[in-house]
Amino acid sequence: MSGVNPRPRRRYQSPVRAEAARRTRQAIVAAAGEMFVARGYAATSLAEIAEAAGVSRPTVFAAFGSKPALLREALDQALAGDDEPVAVADRPWFRPVWDATTPAGVFDAYAEVCVLIGGRAARLFETVRRAADDAPEMAELWRTLLRNRRAGATMVLTHARDLGPLTPDLDPDRAIDVLWLCNDPAHYATLVHECGWSERDFTGWLAATMRRALLPH
Repeated sequence: MSGVNPRPRRRYQSPVRAEAARRTRQAIVAAAGEMFVARGYAATSLAEIAEAAGVSRPTVFAAFGSKPALLREALDQALAGDDEPVAVADRPWFRPVWDATTPAGVFDAYAEVCVLIGGRAARLFETVRRAADDAPEMAELWRTLLRNRRAGATMVLTHARDLGPLTPDLDPDRAIDVLWLCNDPAHYATLVHECGWSERDFTGWLAATMRRALLPH
């Protein structure tokens, strides 16, 4: 027997198996998102999600580890539109914000982004908000969502300010407060889901609200 250590075997990664695993994850995430919205966070179990997705509970646990992690994944995919590891600000549908040449153009494009995100994620945001009162892990997730929304507002406002003047009536922090309020998916839920506005009408209202609040009169 040779004293040289044998070369370690390479682990074979089957593309077919990897795609099957991805489809399984997607089925779990889709089922979880629907059930969390319909039944609420506390009333939804991993076993019920597994049954709805057509897999076993151990499969759900192996893929995501816990119910909070599964809800976070459902939110991430709703915000981004898929499971690719690409930041929201680097997505093609966010590109018009960066391509705008005036502050007004930035806010018009950002209104489109807010509507897109609201259509996909407003109900999940509300699920987390309601669960935050009773579940510490959801309270932390809600605080994270608030911080991320504020960071997004700061990023967009900085870009708009680089392109031209904003209203002198607001200091920088107060201007961020205003845009942070505007990017809340709850507005989409209220006006589109509850009041029956079309997305086109809501987009126009949101863009006009941003411009009135943040641009010089």
